[in-house]
Amino acid sequence: MATENGKKVAELPRKAFGLAAHDTSGHLSPFAFSRRNTGENDVAIKILYCGICHSDLHSMKNEWNNTIYPIVPGHEIAGEVTEVGSKVSKFQVGDKVGVGCMVNSCQSCPGCKMGFENYCGGMILTYNSIDKDGTLTYGGYSDSVTVDQNFVIRFPENLPLEKGAPLLCAGITVYSPMKYHGLNEKGKHLGVVGLGGLGHVAVKFGKAFGMKVTVISRSEGKKQEAVEKLGADGFLVSSNPDEMKSAMFTMDGIINTVSASHSVAPLLALLKPNGKMIMVGAPDKPLEVPAFSLIFGGKMLAGSCIGGIKDTQEMIDFAGEHNITADIELIGADYVNEAMERLARADVRYRFVIDIANTLKPKI
Repeated sequence: MATENGKKVAELPRKAFGLAAHDTSGHLSPFAFSRRNTGENDVAIKILYCGICHSDLHSMKNEWNNTIYPIVPGHEIAGEVTEVGSKVSKFQVGDKVGVGCMVNSCQSCPGCKMGFENYCGGMILTYNSIDKDGTLTYGGYSDSVTVDQNFVIRFPENLPLEKGAPLLCAGITVYSPMKYHGLNEKGKHLGVVGLGGLGHVAVKFGKAFGMKVTVISRSEGKKQEAVEKLGADGFLVSSNPDEMKSAMFTMDGIINTVSASHSVAPLLALLKPNGKMIMVGAPDKPLEVPAFSLIFGGKMLAGSCIGGIKDTQEMIDFAGEHNITADIELIGADYVNEAMERLARADVRYRFVIDIANTLKPKI
């Protein structure tokens, strides 16, 4: 047994290479480690691309107080199958596949049986978790990964891997609540709060569902981009009281992607009677929700966290059918630390993706 951060973890036989943070500075540096050999239900994947999610940055810096160092982030993985186990029936060598935010679960609890592995108490995250064999999970800022076939997603042939990779987190995070809260019906009016990695994808899914989509943002800075590039039908400046007042009682539902602290009552006022606002962003301070903002109008405030594997496959297939991709900036592995600094400043449109295959090279 090896020891990492004071915890004993099992050693593994297959050599791998990636980028890891070793302390709360979050600085990423080359890191040699091991993956398990391909088990009978496993799929071995050569990683070609990996998106950078804001949660990677939080985890690298231990901002959620749960980081196990060293940490190899990355849960927006796209690549190619290189080996399959003897009992694998869903994939074969050469398939283009992806891995999202989780790599295992108990597969027996009510959540798992309902297709909501994302709400399993035993969910094993793609990185920074202890796997069933006692090993520490390492993410997609690396050259390879080995995953149970039930947690691998097949990519449509027409979907570019580098632009599809972010959908495995950002895409399912907005698709799942839209599906389960009826915000996928043609003709309905959807509000999207925040135009970042999650928000820009929510706009694209909303339009593909045939909805009227209005982006809600603090300033007009992204108005032209939202309307002309992403196809939003409207743009609302939340800091403008007149604009907010004119839009009251007009929306069937809102997807709120903002992780900064903000007032939700003015947003709830935009909803029609029985309208819903779904939180997918996670502010670090408790929300202040006046009861009357919900009671008057019969409005609902709910939350949602990524999505189950079946829904993730459904989402990626829908994206392929409707040519939905993330807007990305493709970067080399040597640029990742600078990209993290830019991400902290929200200086990206709208997702960094690392070109793993062509730029991540072991140090000799």
